[in-house]
Amino acid sequence: MGHDTDKSHSDHLSYRLAQWVEGLRYEDLPTEVVDALRRFILDSLGCAFGGWRSHDWGIVRSLIEDEGGKEVCNLLGQGGKVSPLQAAFLNALAIRAQDYNDIYWKQDPSHPSDILSGPMAAAELAGLGAKDMILGMIVAYEIEQRLCEVSFPGIRELGWHHATLTAFAGAYAAGKTLGLNAEQLQHAAGIAGSANCTLGAVTAGHLTMMKNTVDPMATRAGLEAALLAQKGYQGPAHVFEGKESLAHVMDSEWKWEIFDDLGKDWRILECGMKFFPTEALTHAPISCTISICQDNGLAADDIAKIRIRTLTKAADILSDPSKYNPTTRETADHSLPYCITAGVLHGRVTPDLFDDEVINDPRVQQHIHKIEVVAEPEFEAAFPKVQRCHVAITTTDGRTLEKQVDYPKGDPRDPLTDQEIRAKFDALAEGVSEGRRQEIWDAAARLAEFDRAADFLAICAVDQA
Repeated sequence: MGHDTDKSHSDHLSYRLAQWVEGLRYEDLPTEVVDALRRFILDSLGCAFGGWRSHDWGIVRSLIEDEGGKEVCNLLGQGGKVSPLQAAFLNALAIRAQDYNDIYWKQDPSHPSDILSGPMAAAELAGLGAKDMILGMIVAYEIEQRLCEVSFPGIRELGWHHATLTAFAGAYAAGKTLGLNAEQLQHAAGIAGSANCTLGAVTAGHLTMMKNTVDPMATRAGLEAALLAQKGYQGPAHVFEGKESLAHVMDSEWKWEIFDDLGKDWRILECGMKFFPTEALTHAPISCTISICQDNGLAADDIAKIRIRTLTKAADILSDPSKYNPTTRETADHSLPYCITAGVLHGRVTPDLFDDEVINDPRVQQHIHKIEVVAEPEFEAAFPKVQRCHVAITTTDGRTLEKQVDYPKGDPRDPLTDQEIRAKFDALAEGVSEGRRQEIWDAAARLAEFDRAADFLAICAVDQA
């Protein structure tokens, strides 16, 4: 591949994407796409109600309080107002903090709802209606999900985190809501994309608070890039496929034709939700294990060994030696042995099981080493079409009980129902009255009717706010 930076700016992928983004109209959106976004918004708001109480969110909030700033945009969960860039960061972190929000995994994994806070802040800053915000949110899903499909192998396998891709999608999403033209959108993508490549170190080995923070940072960067482009700031047009671009510096095959079906095949309809507040590839093993235990009346002490056959990447990311001694929420929700142990001990895997006192329960270490995780090459060959997993439990009385699944609950082939999303929402909305929860739920159903997106976002907080 050549790396020509002298060709017209309109010949670059960054401009072709910008043209589609600029031309997208609310009337172009199929009913099922708008309804899918409604469901993801409600799921994300539930996650935000749980996430704003996290320790990491509190640290960032404290820093922002020290910094000060123009109080323009509403904070999800806690309520109150901060500056637009601060809101984009904090609201994305609230959605992300418990690792409970949506999941899309083709070549690369991503959580498109991490980007929703950019269009939220953009709409509030500009005094725009909910339809403008919705358009930016749809752009977030359609661009982000395709970016996760375009590299072979995925950039995660090259050592980069998907927040690298979020910076691009975040710029287009926020820029759409702000009403940028194609040339401005191209500059926004160049600004954010060239400045925000994220190392895979944040999810490799011992995990820290940065695991859930890099994507919100990329979302903030996307909004900042869009605001800069709106004022005339310029970025490199060749950021995707020119000299020293994404495609040049990452040793991969890039199939840009994946973007040819924008506006025809809506990727948001292929995005999944999480039934457990854990890394996505833990879900199928958790479901298998809990199902075997419940079907056979097994308690933790009845189990001699659990052998999990799963994807190579799941074995690598989720069961290296450090994952057998989790000490924090971040290390526990990305530890397959811990998640399985919690499921066996408690019969469920819910956010409260990632509190420090539960992680440090002596019973965890009594049982966690019963779990063996094995990479299965045959399963890898079927991925990402299916996320196959096989669990075999050997009991203390010598029985072997087995189960295999191809995809977890929450996958688009087995989606959460509206009732299940509501139950998740209610469970996470601590401190929110039943009346306020119903008000949010009803408002989301008529979101497009809000002349000011800010009026909707103002109710997405605990009652006292």
